[in-house]
Amino acid sequence: MTHQVLARKWRPRDFESLVGQDHVVRALSHALATNRLHHAYLFTGTRGVGKTTIARILAKALNCETGVGPHPCGVCGACTGIDAGRFVDCIELDAASNRGVDEMTQLLENAVYAPTAGRYKVYVIDEVHMLSTHAFNAMLKTLEEPPPHVVFVLATTDPQRVPVTVLSRCLQFNLKNMPPASIAAHLATVLSAEGVDHDSAALDRIARAAAGSMRDALSLLDQAIAFGGGEVREPAVREMLGVVDAAWLVRILDALVAGDGRELIALADEMLSGNAPFERTLADLAAMLQRIALAQIGAIGDADDPATLQRLAAAMAPEDLQVWYQIVIHGARDLPLAPDAHAGFTMVLLRLLAFRPDDGAAAAPATRARAASARPKAAPAERADGSGGGASTGRAAPGPAALRAAIAPCSSAATQPAQTSEPARTGARFDGDWPALAARLQLGGLVQQFMHQSELISADGLRFRVRVPIRPLSEPSTVNRVRAALAAHFGAPVRLEVEVGPVRGATAAAASAREHADRQAQAQAAIEADPFVRALIEDFDGSIVPGSVRPVERRDTTSGDEQ
Repeated sequence: MTHQVLARKWRPRDFESLVGQDHVVRALSHALATNRLHHAYLFTGTRGVGKTTIARILAKALNCETGVGPHPCGVCGACTGIDAGRFVDCIELDAASNRGVDEMTQLLENAVYAPTAGRYKVYVIDEVHMLSTHAFNAMLKTLEEPPPHVVFVLATTDPQRVPVTVLSRCLQFNLKNMPPASIAAHLATVLSAEGVDHDSAALDRIARAAAGSMRDALSLLDQAIAFGGGEVREPAVREMLGVVDAAWLVRILDALVAGDGRELIALADEMLSGNAPFERTLADLAAMLQRIALAQIGAIGDADDPATLQRLAAAMAPEDLQVWYQIVIHGARDLPLAPDAHAGFTMVLLRLLAFRPDDGAAAAPATRARAASARPKAAPAERADGSGGGASTGRAAPGPAALRAAIAPCSSAATQPAQTSEPARTGARFDGDWPALAARLQLGGLVQQFMHQSELISADGLRFRVRVPIRPLSEPSTVNRVRAALAAHFGAPVRLEVEVGPVRGATAAAASAREHADRQAQAQAAIEADPFVRALIEDFDGSIVPGSVRPVERRDTTSGDEQ
C-alpha cells in the first residue's frame, strides 16, 4: 500500500511545524536550549492534540547526532529512526495493554542499562492513567530518582486518574484544544501542498466537526477527499458530516420571529421527510443563536453570513434570544426522552413559540404583537374540532384554554385583558409629566430604575431627551428596552435621547421620596398628638424611640382588601 493517510503523512517532525501548542513549544525549546532538562514530563489533553507527537520530537531533540537542542536535524540516524519507530533507545509503551506490575517491573529493570545507540533512553508511556495501582507504585522510586540517562514522557487524556504521587514527580503540560480557525488554516496548507481543490467553507465545517483535534480533522479531510471524488466542496462535506443546511435554521428563526406556528410545524414535517438529524439540528440552532447574540453586540465571525446574522439580530429582542437559547439546549438534552425525535423536535419548536421573558413591556413589541396575534387564531379551530354539540363544546373548551393559560400566561389578550389594556391604547398623548408617566408604566429591573431616576430635559411629541445620574442606565440595551416600553404605551414609535449627568429636576424617585417623607412626618405628628400615647409618656416618664414610627402602607381597596 503506497498511500499514507494525511494524519501520518503530515505529522509534525519538529517544534516549528506544531500548530496551536505554542505554550508547550516555548517551554520545551527554552529548556533544551539552556540544558535545563527534567527527568519526567506529563502531557495531558484530549485526543489528537499532539501529546505523542511532542514526545517524539522531544526524543529526537535529546538524541539528535548534532547535539541536544530545540532544533533536531531530522536527517540523522537517530531522528529518522525515531520518526520510523525503530530507534532502540526510544521505547513507546501503550499502558492500556501493558498495565500490569510485571510489565512495569521489566521496564524499570531495563532502564538501569546505558543507552545503546543514543544519548538518552526515552520512555514514552501513552494513556498512563490505564496503569494499575501496583504498577504506579512500582515506578514511583525510579520516577523520582531515575538514572541520569533516562527520561520519562507520560501522556494521558484523563489526568484525574493519575495518582497525585506521580503528578508531583512530573513536569506537567496541558495541551489545549486547537481553535477551528487554526485547524482550517492548517488544512488549507495541507490541501494546497497535496494539490486538492477546496472551499474555505468546507474546511470551516471540518474544523468545527473536529472539536479541537487536529488528528480528527485530518482524518475527516481524508474522508472528504474520498467522498468528493478528489476535491473538497462545502455541499459534499455538509452531506458527509450530516450537518443541517443553514437555510433550515434561518427559516425556523424567521418563523419564530413572525410567530407563525403553522410554518414551524410544516418545517418540522418537511425536515422529517428529508431525513434531517433532529439532534444535530438543535445543536446547530443553539450555535446560530449564539452567533446572533454576538452579532447584536457587533461581533461577527469571518465564516458567518453577516447579512443574515445582522437581519436576525435586528429582528430579535435580546431577552427573547436568551430564552430561546435556553429552551433549545434543554430541548436537545431532553430529546432522547421524547417518544420519537420528530415529536420531541416539534415540541421544542412549540415551546420556543409559547414562552417569552417576564418583562413583556420591555421586549420587542413588533415580535410580541405578531406572536400574540398568531396564537389566538388557533382557538376557533380547536373549538370547531369538538363542536358536534353544545354539551361537547362546553366540556372541551376549558382544556385548551387552561393549558394555554398555564404555559403562556402573558400571550393571550382574551385571558388577561388587564395586562394588555395599557399597551393597546393607541394615540395616547404625553401631558408633560414625566414622573407620572414613570409611575403609570408597570416595569421592573433596570427599566424601572431608568424611568424613576431619569429627568426629562425636553419633549417634542414622542421625541424625548432625558438625563440619567449614572452611566449603567445609559447602556444601549437598557435604553432600547425603555424605548420599546414607551412605544408600547403610546402605540407609536418613540425617539429617546439619553445623556449622563447630575439630575436636578423632577423625577419619579424624588416625588416618591417626598411623598414618603410627608407621610412619615404625618405619622410622627399623629403619634405625638395621640391622647393615649401622651398619657403613657406622662405617667411613665417615657419617650418615643426615634425611628420607631412608620407610616401605614396604603393598600388598594378596589378589590375588597382591608386597609
